[in-house]
Amino acid sequence: MKLDETIRILNDAGVEFVIIGGVAMGLQGSAHLTRDIDFCYARTVKNMERLSAALAPYHPALRGAPPGLPFQFDAKTIASGLNFTLSTDLGDLDFLGEVSGLGSFQEVRAASDTKDIGGIKCSVLSVEGLIKSKTASRPSAGSIRPARTARPQRTKTENWFGMTI
Repeated sequence: MKLDETIRILNDAGVEFVIIGGVAMGLQGSAHLTRDIDFCYARTVKNMERLSAALAPYHPALRGAPPGLPFQFDAKTIASGLNFTLSTDLGDLDFLGEVSGLGSFQEVRAASDTKDIGGIKCSVLSVEGLIKSKTASRPSAGSIRPARTARPQRTKTENWFGMTI
C-alpha cells in the first residue's frame, strides 16, 4: 500500500474523497492494520472523470475477479456502479459511493476531520464517524450471518478501536 503516493495522485487530479476504513482508523490513533486504502468519493460527473483519469496509469482491475475479465475503470463504469474494490500498481484501493450508517459523500465529509498526509490536507473519517459506520455495518439482533472469528465483548467505555473513551 502506497498511502502518500496515492493521496498525492488523487489530490493532484482534483479528486474529491474522504479516507475511511482501516487507514482512517490508523490515522485516528487505532493500532488497526490494513492492506488496502478505502475511500468514499463524490459521485459528480467531473469527480468520476477525475478519478478514472488519475488511476488509469496504475492499471486498475477488479480485485478478486477472474483473470481476463474485461473491465475498464472509466467514468461511465463508475457512474454505473457504486462501490469498487480494485487492485492497482499502488496497491489495493476500495472506492465507495456511500458509507453504511453515514450516507453519501457529503454526509461522510461532514463527519470527517482534516489530517496532514505527506504534506497534503485530507479529509479523514472521524472516530465518531468510524464508530457509526462500523455499528451500522454489523448485523442486527436476530439476523443471520455466517460466523467469523469470535470478537471480545466491548465495555461501555471501550470503543471499536479498543481505546477507552
